[in-house]
Amino acid sequence: MGGNVLTAVQAAEILFGVFFTLLVLRVPVAVALGLACLPILLIEPRLSPMMLAQETFNAYNSFILLAVPFFLLTANLMNIGGITDRLMNFSRSLVGHFPGGLAQINVVLSFFFAGISGSSTADAASQSKIFIEAQRKEGYDDSFSVAITAVSAVLAVIIPPSILMIVWGGVLTVSIGALFLAGVIPGLLIGLVQMGTVHAYAKARGYPTYPRATLAQVVTGFIVSIPALTTPLIIVGGKIFGWFTATESACIAVLYAGFLSFFIYREMDWKGLLNALGDTGRLAGITLFCVGTASCFGWLLAFYQIPEVLLSGVKSWGMGSIGTGFFVALVFLVVGCFLDAIPAIIIVGAILQPLTLGVGIDPVHFAMIGIISLAFGLVTPPYGLCLMIACSVAGIRMSAALKDTCLMLLPMLTVLGLIIVFPSIVMVLPNMISPESLR
Repeated sequence: MGGNVLTAVQAAEILFGVFFTLLVLRVPVAVALGLACLPILLIEPRLSPMMLAQETFNAYNSFILLAVPFFLLTANLMNIGGITDRLMNFSRSLVGHFPGGLAQINVVLSFFFAGISGSSTADAASQSKIFIEAQRKEGYDDSFSVAITAVSAVLAVIIPPSILMIVWGGVLTVSIGALFLAGVIPGLLIGLVQMGTVHAYAKARGYPTYPRATLAQVVTGFIVSIPALTTPLIIVGGKIFGWFTATESACIAVLYAGFLSFFIYREMDWKGLLNALGDTGRLAGITLFCVGTASCFGWLLAFYQIPEVLLSGVKSWGMGSIGTGFFVALVFLVVGCFLDAIPAIIIVGAILQPLTLGVGIDPVHFAMIGIISLAFGLVTPPYGLCLMIACSVAGIRMSAALKDTCLMLLPMLTVLGLIIVFPSIVMVLPNMISPESLR
């Protein structure tokens, strides 16, 4: 932009240089993003440090982002109110007889939990407390138990309703209903390859298996779980068919989970509700602080037209849609190792969006490539928040679980490759059920 003291290259060097320096010094990501903006705001005469507060407030002044704390609260109410226990019993009746029965239940419960909470960190925290010690008692290796618990937790940001989908749709103006539909088949495929991975491990290491449940036990487990299983249908169905917005669906999910916990399952009291509200407030505060400072960072990128400068060389490579898709996935995979998914969407998603539009990649397809790639970052060091949570609960170092985690990611990377090469995997449901949402 003409009249600026700094050029786009100089501004980019300061922004990214300060940010990565602070990360090396182990400054929290959200704080590092905000501090990286300050030198630019002080140097540029037309800007001022007050713009950090202003842009942060503008990011928070969003009706869509209200869905984030409500979905987190839904997850906490599920855990405290006994909803997760019902889903776990149903999962056991379905897959407990498969090789590595307890680990299979871990994956299936993550699949059900993902359809309600939308938060991988909430999933990792609750599943780690439930499964890691139980698997340890049944003879599972700690590294395997931690790895499968962390890896299965990433389903929560791929299967709708996903907090990342809500943030992506709000920031990059993509239909959230279409994103919800687009995540169904990739989520199923990733869940299946995770179950296949558990099967292979169980056969190789001799992990135990539960007796096959009778038909009566399966039916009973299903009937008891119907109220809980109805939650994702209410959330996703209501958004897709236009009955309510993403934020309204999150509010309804909270009311429904509270109703089940208080009046149907009757396992939550007022003390439990206060604990759920406290945990939600802490986690939502961390999440939304990242959104605010990342938004100011992204605003400065746009002010100096840095994305155009960064992509000018890439456009000359002449990549087609498939090549660009793999390039986008690689960028998000690398960024996800160092940065939380939400600021990565706000910063990197905004940079890459013009490139994908230029080669004809649908915005919904681009979103799913980005979200799935960022999901891997939740279990890859040095960030790897889900892996960090699982290791903390298990009391082991992250390096001890890294080998098994990487092995489990390989078949998931294959699914990501298929999604890039065959966009119909992502687009078939949005085109079939709600084509108008893609306009």
